[in-house]
Amino acid sequence: MLKNSTIRLLTVIAVFYCGALGAQIIEKPTPVKYDSISKLLVPIDSIETMGNLKFKVFKKSVHASYYADRFTGKRTASGKKFDNKKYTAAHRKLPFGTKLRITNENNGKCVIVEITDRGPFSKGREIDLSKKAFMDIAHNKNSGGMDVTIEIIQ
Repeated sequence: MLKNSTIRLLTVIAVFYCGALGAQIIEKPTPVKYDSISKLLVPIDSIETMGNLKFKVFKKSVHASYYADRFTGKRTASGKKFDNKKYTAAHRKLPFGTKLRITNENNGKCVIVEITDRGPFSKGREIDLSKKAFMDIAHNKNSGGMDVTIEIIQ
């Protein structure tokens, strides 16, 4: 572990070196999230709002998976036809029509989905996402699950 005096010395050398080359010192980059609505990276703010939307954390560090392709075209518990190319999800208890922001905890990407079905019924899983929603935020496209944060849009 470096001592504080060593860290200060290295910082002074780095500042001098950057100044000597005519370069500017760049501040730490602002953390960003992927917004599935506008398809842009947006800065993370301490106040969880996007436009007129407010987000309330429902659960953190829960396991999410995605629907198999064989369910496409079948009726969901809400009566709608399931489409793996839409931004939908299944949850055991949240009311149908509830909009959620799902954030991948590994890379910060997020999507907004609507609850249209019941499930998942596998122990240890909190939410099933459509394949489109899952792949938009997946860190590893070959994985079948990931840890996410679920926020309710109010």
